[in-house]
Amino acid sequence: MSGSRGKVGRAAVRALVDAGHDVLGVDLVRPVFDAGVVVPGRYQMADLTDAGSAYSVVAGADAVVHTAAIPQPTGNPPHVVFQTNLMSTFNLVEAAVRFGLRRFVNVSSESIVGNFFPERPFLPDYLPMDEQHPLRPQDPYALSKSFGEQLMDAAVRRSDLRAISIRPSTVHNEDNYESNLGKQVRDPSNLSANFWSYIDADDLADALVLAVESDLPGHEVFYIAAADNAGGHDFAEMLHRYYGDQIELGPLDRPDASGISTEKARRMLGWTAKRSWRDHLDTEGRALRG
Repeated sequence: MSGSRGKVGRAAVRALVDAGHDVLGVDLVRPVFDAGVVVPGRYQMADLTDAGSAYSVVAGADAVVHTAAIPQPTGNPPHVVFQTNLMSTFNLVEAAVRFGLRRFVNVSSESIVGNFFPERPFLPDYLPMDEQHPLRPQDPYALSKSFGEQLMDAAVRRSDLRAISIRPSTVHNEDNYESNLGKQVRDPSNLSANFWSYIDADDLADALVLAVESDLPGHEVFYIAAADNAGGHDFAEMLHRYYGDQIELGPLDRPDASGISTEKARRMLGWTAKRSWRDHLDTEGRALRG
């Protein structure tokens, strides 16, 4: 389990351990040696851009869950973002293929389509976004995720490895719902590149457990997002108000739907979102207390 000390990784390790899996967490954070400190699963510090380290942590595993990445292109030089994200994925895939692993779960990104961090304006062809939408990435982060999915395609062509790529919406947990989503809950004119979509870290972790345990062949890609939008606003009305007729609107599961469709994940992975911003915020976007 790469990236095990990050926001997604911590939730995923807990969920995998709770589901009965023996988890080796891997990250760049130093191990904890103090007595009495309990961290779910086992842990090893490793730089996965180093091929030898990747082979070392994959040896003996049945599956890889790869959540490690520089999570956006703005905090590091472009070449560092691209090289770190792509080479860590490449090294883990190579190790998984050579050791004959059965399953690789790759955490990709909703930004792969090109909606986040574009240098030139971007609007999707239609909403809700689904796995059939063309990919038009511009920035090094989205490009690294696009190439990562291509690495999954290549791996299943040349081996018996089965791969699933998960494209989560922007991930939130109880610590940051108010700071991240509060403004959108209060006022949908605070526009987001993913059109008011989001996902709870624990719902994403549930999807990763299902992906690890899945027997789906080949390489499948799934968007993962909450069922509703931030604020529970009328999606069709908001889309028309702020974007006019620039974006085609497809069928919605509910009036307050997300801007991302998770129908494929429901149908093929058996996953549904169980959590909402409403579990953490009031209608004014303020954290619920007590």
